Amino acid sequence: MKPPWIRSFEYALRGWYKMIRTESHARFHLLATILVIAAGLLFQISSIEWIILILCIGMVWAAEAMNTSIEWLADRITTDEDDQIKQAKDVAAASVMILSICSAIIAILIFSKYFL
Repeated sequence: MKPPWIRSFEYALRGWYKMIRTESHARFHLLATILVIAAGLLFQISSIEWIILILCIGMVWAAEAMNTSIEWLADRITTDEDDQIKQAKDVAAASVMILSICSAIIAILIFSKYFL
């Protein structure tokens, strides 16, 4: 029998995998993650730059996971038009967009010196 912490880790990985398989925005985040990591390796960015980028990547993934969870739960409640559910979904999506824009700006600031 597996310890509870291993099962929890497996559940989380399964959720991440399902999110990537079913959500187009998650696949976009996966591509962005791969490109940022590749660029970091290529340009041999500093430890501080890695820390900043890893925090950005992690926050965007966490926001996307929460957004996906809210969407799935809301759709489980009802797929009918409901203004409060729509507002909740819109705000959850906004959180991903805000973090993604901020992370993109940070990536531009970090990598611009390597391109100039």
